[in-house]
Amino acid sequence: MMGGVRRPARRPPNDVSPSSTAETTPEHSPRVAVIGAGAFGGWTALQLQRMGAHVTLFDIWGPGNSRSSSGGETRLLRGLYGPDRLYVQWVARSLDLWRECEHFCGFPLYQRTGVLWMFGGSDEYCRESLSPARELGFRVDALEFSEAERQFPQVRFEGVRTAYFEHEAGFLRARQACYAICEEFQREGGTYAQISASPGPIESQAMRCIELADAYQLAADQYVFACGPWLGRLFPEVLGAAIRPTRQEVYYFGAPSGEGGFDADQFPSWMDLGDRIYYGFPNVDRRGLKVADDTRGPEFDPTDGDRSPSPDGVARARDYLASRFPRLAGAPLLEARVCQYENSPDGHLIVDRHPEAANVWLVGGGSGHGFKLGPALGEHVARCVLGRAEPEPLFSISRVAGLASPHTQFGRPA
Repeated sequence: MMGGVRRPARRPPNDVSPSSTAETTPEHSPRVAVIGAGAFGGWTALQLQRMGAHVTLFDIWGPGNSRSSSGGETRLLRGLYGPDRLYVQWVARSLDLWRECEHFCGFPLYQRTGVLWMFGGSDEYCRESLSPARELGFRVDALEFSEAERQFPQVRFEGVRTAYFEHEAGFLRARQACYAICEEFQREGGTYAQISASPGPIESQAMRCIELADAYQLAADQYVFACGPWLGRLFPEVLGAAIRPTRQEVYYFGAPSGEGGFDADQFPSWMDLGDRIYYGFPNVDRRGLKVADDTRGPEFDPTDGDRSPSPDGVARARDYLASRFPRLAGAPLLEARVCQYENSPDGHLIVDRHPEAANVWLVGGGSGHGFKLGPALGEHVARCVLGRAEPEPLFSISRVAGLASPHTQFGRPA
């Protein structure tokens, strides 16, 4: 479960007591409880509210909190997704909705920087991506090295075999986006409570209620659990070890005094697929150049895990920085963060009904690439919950049954 923006309620929303039950009549909107206010849960709650449901959103620590997979400062938005056209469609739709979100929150959440893709080996992933990406409006150019060096003198292209530039890509301000979505959800009539919530009993193919803090219960017609790295713990009998949180370190390095060439208006976000996969962002909001290693880390406890950066991780990031961006060799480390991926075995999302409770939906498996898709995913989940769409087979629970070891990296499909 993940947190909220207001102080914990002393009693559950609408003063619901343990004996309350949900009744749906044609005259009443369906009541839906959404647990988790990250990118998936927040957008799902907002879309359900807009589609006429009566929605209550719960989170234990707040939208975009530092324990969540939606926490942190920035997330990549890009349209290259291999041959998976559905993902590209969702990115395109999500980009429209992220821009709409900026209008109601009054703050820039998306910044177009372009993404520089660098391949040290095969670029098959990119070549497979070109057709669906271009068809949906994402301009991508293959770069000759002379052109790449002219455009990006900050980069040393040693070891790079091919390079591409994706023009419409950029980054999202993640923590601020989660907060803005939760606030808009409440402005549009939704109810939010910062309180712990967990699954209640399942009887006759339906969940009867959810269990809230202080022994309270809340009953609804439908339940959506979008609990990020905690989803597997809440439903071990269904997901087993199919949701595996891994420890991921990110670093922010300072540019030299007076050096503006790495600022977000002059330098792109990037993906570097070599022996290891590194990605990063320019100097956003003067916090420093962000560098992250996409290699899956060890298993991690998102609630109580130690979030101190490791010396080995810092050393690898410094070595990478010096080799790829020589002007930043020896740059000071300004900040370091430990977050987590919530990996599914194949890297695809999980969006499906609980197999033993038709009124329960499990949503997760972001696997390091899901944040950008939150708006389109929220629309899809809302339609499924309200009976207006069927779940995508690609995201079924049945495909991950009995699987536990993630074997994808950022490229497929993260």
